[in-house]
Amino acid sequence: MKINPLYILPNLFTGASVYLGILSMAYAFKGRFELACWLIMLAMIFDGLDGRVARLTGTTSKFGIEFDSLADVVAFGVAPAMVLYFYLGQYFGKFGIMVSGLYVVFGAIRLARFNVSTSNAEPNVFIGLPIPSAAVFVVSWILMQINYSMFDRFGYVILAMTLGVAILMVSNVRYPSFKKMDKSEVNFKKAIVLLMMLLALVYLYPMEGITILITSYILFGLGRALYFFFKFKIRHHGDGTAS
Repeated sequence: MKINPLYILPNLFTGASVYLGILSMAYAFKGRFELACWLIMLAMIFDGLDGRVARLTGTTSKFGIEFDSLADVVAFGVAPAMVLYFYLGQYFGKFGIMVSGLYVVFGAIRLARFNVSTSNAEPNVFIGLPIPSAAVFVVSWILMQINYSMFDRFGYVILAMTLGVAILMVSNVRYPSFKKMDKSEVNFKKAIVLLMMLLALVYLYPMEGITILITSYILFGLGRALYFFFKFKIRHHGDGTAS
């Protein structure tokens, strides 16, 4: 039986993201933290391409789905956790070890939950923060610290933020899934203008632009969850009073 050679293509992108994750850890061990962070950013690009290439070429497979999840654990779980630990966590003793460890464990749980619930999931949202988004958040703030020394006396702030996004990965907070958006509801003229503005921001200020965008994405999910939570509480309280 002949195997379609195109099946190799998306898996090459997946393999590249794993390799970049390994490189990131190696450079972090050598103290080259800025390069290590950018390698994880690059891994996210390859991770985004593998699924799209598979769909465009009609080469989606169960093997590819499982390989992608395992790759994500390495590139967006273990790699950012090790970069964080070598850069900052090692100076905070057991707390630094705990944060790095929980980030990886919760990321793996997030991926496992996604794999078993994909068929029943809401079409336009992720339940829980996606692990690539969490990874970009962690490394973007490490880059900000490297370049601006924002938390020199408060290094635990980055560890606390990492613990926060780790918890968000296993939470029920909904986050928009842009690749699953209903195209009939999108105003393409406004979407293109917004996209061009965002690309211009990232082009002018890559590190700062990425940090602002990923932080806004995470805060949007949290804000939306809090809004619906309090809306439900107020409505429920009103119904109880009326009865």
